[in-house]
Amino acid sequence: MTDLLRQRPQATQAMLDNWSDHSLISHALRFESALAQAQAAESIIDQSAANAIAAACDTLQPDPAGLAEQAALAGTLAIPLVEMLRDKVPTAHRPLVHRGATSQDVVDTATMIQVHRGTALLNTDADRVLRALAVLARQYAATPAMGRTLLQDAIPISLGLRIAQWHAGIAGAWADFARYSEKYAVLQFGGAAGTRVGQEGKGSAVAARIAEMLGLPDSAPWHARRCGPAAIGSSLAILVGTVGKMARDISLLSQNGIGEMCEPAIEGRGGSSAMPHKRNPTGSQVALSAALRVPGLAATLISGQPAEQERSIGGWQADGPVLAELFLLASGALSAIADVAEGLQVDLDSVSNALPDGDADLGESADLIETLLGTIEDR
Repeated sequence: MTDLLRQRPQATQAMLDNWSDHSLISHALRFESALAQAQAAESIIDQSAANAIAAACDTLQPDPAGLAEQAALAGTLAIPLVEMLRDKVPTAHRPLVHRGATSQDVVDTATMIQVHRGTALLNTDADRVLRALAVLARQYAATPAMGRTLLQDAIPISLGLRIAQWHAGIAGAWADFARYSEKYAVLQFGGAAGTRVGQEGKGSAVAARIAEMLGLPDSAPWHARRCGPAAIGSSLAILVGTVGKMARDISLLSQNGIGEMCEPAIEGRGGSSAMPHKRNPTGSQVALSAALRVPGLAATLISGQPAEQERSIGGWQADGPVLAELFLLASGALSAIADVAEGLQVDLDSVSNALPDGDADLGESADLIETLLGTIEDR
């Protein structure tokens, strides 16, 4: 049994793969292998032990379903996974597996690897959206369109200015999210209570080596400081909200009574099971559905910040699943709206028909558009 019928319509396959069970297990084992190799490099354990542990990590292939059953009892996947790993190495080396680490080190670090890779996946579609919107904003910079406030006709604006506002919102939110992801998607290695006990006074050196092997920035232990996951998740929710703003506008402008814009015709998208004449704004629907769901998920991460002392109960354990859901929703929203942006169709007759008679004063639209767009290469 899978969750694909629920998940695939809301997320890209690449992002589903990034947050899959196999991905999480693989990164957790990479942490254990890197830990052993780093400790050997610092002469904390023998190289032969480190090699045996690394070899076991390379060959261990736990059944996700079976591991999940055990994790449901243990409270974390790290406990049964480490036991499986110990069973796979020679008896003499078993006490050295996971030496000085704790379950949260494994889970938090594996999650941050997924955050790091998930950010790179999102960047591809964010770039598609912004480049397409920049082209459209400049293309329609001098095209008058009816501006609407409180859902009522107001005064003419530049159609390009409306599009540039979409661009500015998404670009600004992406910049914030990317900055938080870079700042907080870092190694977690603190041991039982964040003191790096059991490393013979070489904990910082061990951490630096682990971070290098895993491709993550090094960091002091942050196990009880949950501002990182909260910042990553909240900024990602804001990004999805800015995508939702664009989707809301397009869905309103594509209504039959307005008809100024419509999504591109894509095979298999936008149809109706009962009304074949309809052309539904399905890409906008995907983005808006995500935008409705992300605020509550972000709130969960923020709620976990008042962690109890050196390790919270229930708080940090919520971060991984919530971050996964946020990344999945963001991937679906950005991918869908990228398709829309790249193929957005404008009906200039409908745009013109909505305007009052006479010349339209577009004010300083041209200058505002360039200010809002900025330099695409600087994003």
